[in-house]
Amino acid sequence: MANSKSIALAAVVTGLFLASPVLAEEKPAENTVGALSKQSVAAIKGFAGELKKHLQDAMKSGGPANALNVCKTVAPSIAETHSKTSGLTIKRTALKVRNPENAPDDYELKVLQQFVADIAAGKDAKTMKKAEIVEVDGGKVFRFSKAIPTQKMCLRCHGENIAPELKARIDELYPEDKATGFKEGDLRGIFSISKKL
Repeated sequence: MANSKSIALAAVVTGLFLASPVLAEEKPAENTVGALSKQSVAAIKGFAGELKKHLQDAMKSGGPANALNVCKTVAPSIAETHSKTSGLTIKRTALKVRNPENAPDDYELKVLQQFVADIAAGKDAKTMKKAEIVEVDGGKVFRFSKAIPTQKMCLRCHGENIAPELKARIDELYPEDKATGFKEGDLRGIFSISKKL
């Protein structure tokens, strides 16, 4: 009798060990997206806050032409620093980019197009974000996108009526520039985050 109890107990314990990897595998997908989304929001906040401060300081000290220098030289190093600290890859991209190196990949292109359609349908760009795990070349990659709405301060360099001397400076720094013609509230682009899992 004791022997059959031991066998039954062993079967239960073995069953728990065998079942637990399945349970453990089902839960982390949600937890990973949730945890990495929180981490992404924090990383974007840090990156955007630092970039905005640099841009505002540059505007105060030398106007929009000076702010262009921040976008060209300082923004990439800020993104790199925040990528290293967070363990995520952070970048900005758009449908109309100023720097061709910031062109969207296929995934980002779909998100950008969806966000534009959502804004056209009346949704607020300030609240738009998307997070998911996608498969890339047989591996899993976490992707997070947050909309960047065009604000009033963006229009001096990205709007419809750019001062001629500023336009000349943009053309000098970015000969392939396509990032003009925006109105306040338009989707300027997205913060895009990725992490291989």
